[in-house]
Amino acid sequence: MTHASTPSDTSSVENTQENQTVAPSTTGSESASLYPAARAMNVTKSYGSAETSVRALDDVSVDFHSGQFTAIMGPSGSGKSTLMHCLAGLDTVTSGSVWIGDTSLSGLSDKKMTQLRRERIGFVFQSFNLVPTLTAKENITLPLDIAGRKPDPEWFDQVISTLGLGDRLSHRPSELSGGQQQRVACARALLSRPAIVFGDEPTGNLDSHSSGEVLGILRNSVDQLRQTVVIVTHDPRAASYADRVVFLADGRIVDEMTNPTADSVLDHMKSLETL
Repeated sequence: MTHASTPSDTSSVENTQENQTVAPSTTGSESASLYPAARAMNVTKSYGSAETSVRALDDVSVDFHSGQFTAIMGPSGSGKSTLMHCLAGLDTVTSGSVWIGDTSLSGLSDKKMTQLRRERIGFVFQSFNLVPTLTAKENITLPLDIAGRKPDPEWFDQVISTLGLGDRLSHRPSELSGGQQQRVACARALLSRPAIVFGDEPTGNLDSHSSGEVLGILRNSVDQLRQTVVIVTHDPRAASYADRVVFLADGRIVDEMTNPTADSVLDHMKSLETL
């Protein structure tokens, strides 16, 4: 596995980042030429203590490069969701470090972590998390409204056009299909032009047709909008939309695959489950 080079003075960078306000990302790729969009370096995550301790991640190092669609896969209990939560700043690591672009998450205050997630990370979850009393448009712009920011009109139009939501903006969630609701969630994640979009089983609650729609949208967001997307999935078909698949087993990265197909991913998953 090939990793981008470690910052030349990790400790000094981390100390600087602790006291530095995270600047809003306007393009989603400001530091792409120097740093991966996200990086885990020797990350260990344990739950519990002493004899009851469970190690969910065991010395994981992996980079996620800008403009790439990556799927994280592994058997149940392999640590794939834990890795995503640590990368997104939703959980802390026991040891090691996590970076979003050139920003180390180590030691960030709760306020700065919230600011970073709001301005540089997009989320698409299995549950759509839409406010039922708001229209699709209001749900899409809600995070920016909360942050006191106005959406870029041209970018808004481009996202809406790419996701095919132009005739659904005035509809409330109850008036939308599951696939349309997840498209609204995708638009909400993309509108702030985040450095990276994380999806935790984003098609888990959808039928096969709607799943294909949403996966196509995530694929197009990479190809057309130059977005960076990382998803956790158990579905080989979903993983086949990615440029790269990273496989975990027992809290460790055991392999990766580029240009995956559903069949090749399925075969690889079967081999992991027999280990």
